[in-house]
Amino acid sequence: MTDDRWLSERAWAAEAAVSDGFDLSECVREPIHLLGGVQSYGCLLAVDPATARVEVAAENTGAFFGVPAKELVGEPVSRVLSTDYYQEALSGTAGDEEVPVAFPVVAGDGWPTGGPVDVSAHRRDGLLVLEFEPRAADAPAFSTFYQGVRRALARLRAAATVEDCCRIAAREVRALTGFDRVVVYRFDGDDGPGEVLAEVLAEQVADVWEPWLGLWFPATDIPPQARRLYRQNWTRVISDVDDVTVRLWPAVRPATGAPLDLSQAALRTVSGFHLEYLRNIGVRSSMSVSVLREDRLWGLVACHGAGPVRLSPEVRSACEMFGTAFSLHLAVLEERERADALAESGRRAASVARLLEHGLEDRFTEHAGSVADLLRADGVLLCRDDRPAAGGDPFPAGLARALGRRAAALTPGEVWATDRLAEVPADELAWAADGERDREPVPAGVLLVPLSRSGDFLAWSRRERPAPRQWAADPATPIRLGPRGERLTPRGSSAVFRATMRGRSLPWTARDQAAARELWRLLTELVLRHADAVTHLNEELRTTNQDLASFAHAAAHDLKEPLRGISNAATFALEDATGLDPVTLRRLRTMRRLADHMDALLNSLLHYSRLGQAGLRVVDTDLGAVLDAAVEVAGPRLAEERVTLRRGELPRVPADPDRLHEVLVNLLVNAAKYARDGVERWVEVSARRDAAGELVVVVRDNGIGIPAEQQDEVFGLFRRLHPAAERGGGTGVGLAVVKRIVERHGGRMWLESEPGVGTAFLFTLGAPPAVR
Repeated sequence: MTDDRWLSERAWAAEAAVSDGFDLSECVREPIHLLGGVQSYGCLLAVDPATARVEVAAENTGAFFGVPAKELVGEPVSRVLSTDYYQEALSGTAGDEEVPVAFPVVAGDGWPTGGPVDVSAHRRDGLLVLEFEPRAADAPAFSTFYQGVRRALARLRAAATVEDCCRIAAREVRALTGFDRVVVYRFDGDDGPGEVLAEVLAEQVADVWEPWLGLWFPATDIPPQARRLYRQNWTRVISDVDDVTVRLWPAVRPATGAPLDLSQAALRTVSGFHLEYLRNIGVRSSMSVSVLREDRLWGLVACHGAGPVRLSPEVRSACEMFGTAFSLHLAVLEERERADALAESGRRAASVARLLEHGLEDRFTEHAGSVADLLRADGVLLCRDDRPAAGGDPFPAGLARALGRRAAALTPGEVWATDRLAEVPADELAWAADGERDREPVPAGVLLVPLSRSGDFLAWSRRERPAPRQWAADPATPIRLGPRGERLTPRGSSAVFRATMRGRSLPWTARDQAAARELWRLLTELVLRHADAVTHLNEELRTTNQDLASFAHAAAHDLKEPLRGISNAATFALEDATGLDPVTLRRLRTMRRLADHMDALLNSLLHYSRLGQAGLRVVDTDLGAVLDAAVEVAGPRLAEERVTLRRGELPRVPADPDRLHEVLVNLLVNAAKYARDGVERWVEVSARRDAAGELVVVVRDNGIGIPAEQQDEVFGLFRRLHPAAERGGGTGVGLAVVKRIVERHGGRMWLESEPGVGTAFLFTLGAPPAVR
């Protein structure tokens, strides 16, 4: 059957949790390592190593050793096992590693089983756990399949791709074990569904069992606790799904109040849920071999038999060794792909970094398309010092803030990625509270790389890419009602359920992550290189400024003395002169006037140079009170020019009151100088908030105004727009001083003017730079 649906995996998980009244959470909660039983073909003893006495025994010890379990518990283990064999088990498991050991023993006197027996030993919960399995008469010796194992490993090493590796693994495991079906199954994430990548079917079941190759299986098929055990045990064998479990005695250990932990026991009994699952797919026996990648469960080699199958410890060990080799070779292949990806991504990242070399933020928006294409992304966002620069698909503001918080929690250069953003838990990326998921298009996938520890980051986004999948059964309804009641749904191609996964983007590959890391490395070098250059330039600028300030001060100070001498000499000559001709008198007066003007210029230069050296005394300042003090100085000049002062609402501001006083005096005097004839003259001082909420102080007049082509010149040092003799004279330093004071406060200054209408000088008072 087929069914076409659009559904996210999270929605399926929610639907599957309770289906047709059957609560699957019971399966998820089942403690499968504490089921208190073993498969009946073997026997188990748990011995206290400190006393060598049996603490737990399987209830079939009577049939196995000739001593009932209730009689054997509390007795020395030597009653059923020779001291030599016990010491071999004890010493073989004495290390810190929780690795089982296996060895053959000869049946003891009085053992009803008779014949050779295989013993496996491991430590758990402070006990030595011994598992006994009768050796079949036709069980192969290790030497008989050693060459087959070697050949299998050689073929595995020859695999060049992950797909080849999986096909070879399925074929070789079937050759080692004789199971009728062997599949290689890869998980989609730690707790996601799985896909069959390779399959081998025996001829005798090929016409009976339906192929699974390419099918997906719901995550509920292998619950979390089973996945945890697969990470601990490389192999797991179920000899017969119809086997009657042998219980343990006592069922609960008095020392712990819990059943014996059978996590590493090869004979551990099986969950009823799993047995039901296997019966539904027509399987009588099974084995799984774990495939691990960096201590994570990558997948399984799953084996199924149409009849009962018993594997000797040697064969299980061979499968475990093969599973280890398979896992290592997969790691080699993935590392090779990662190395190739790193080489290619390094070249591509270097070409993108060159585009951003001359100013990261300035060039980023221009070349955002190239940065997005580096990872085949739909959008890209750079955030430095809370200043975003973006390209392509926009990032919602709430998501951008959440990514900044996430970046601050990561190490610079550490890649964080998801191809299912909507399913990321809130404790990992909390931003749903901003309410933007419903208001704006949200990317389905995000890859983030922090640039610094302060929350600066570079992020790429991808849109949703609906992905078609073929499921072995409807993952939303894993339970169905049958003749025998509620049962796990059968799996097979006849029950193929076609669905389209929603809410996911294309996955971020190792190549993508390598490219992101390489671009981070190159950008870090670029920023550091620019930082070094800026530091060097700042040092040169500081030295130059100090030299200029020292020169200006020295020059002004040293020049004042000769100028004073020239002025005095001209004054004395004029006072003592008798009988000088008019031309000589005029020249002496010009000499004295020019000397006085030069002295005023030098005073202005001295004052301007001191502004760059003196620190600011920033306090909470009443702007209205400072204006009152400024009017005391500039008021006579305003009265002389018949200019009326208007006042707006003036708040308190953080400023140096003395320097702010100087700013207002200069601007008021400037308004008096350039008052316009023929109108009622006025100057207004007010304050307002701009669109960003910043306080702006405005000094506006209705004077002559400033032509547009001259407005950039008015703040220059010694710049006057009229001859010195006009408009009250002056040195042309006043507005330059005003602008420098404002900038020393961390603010900005600009003007708005129209000839014949008037001029407004506007300035802000930001945070003053730190004094170094």
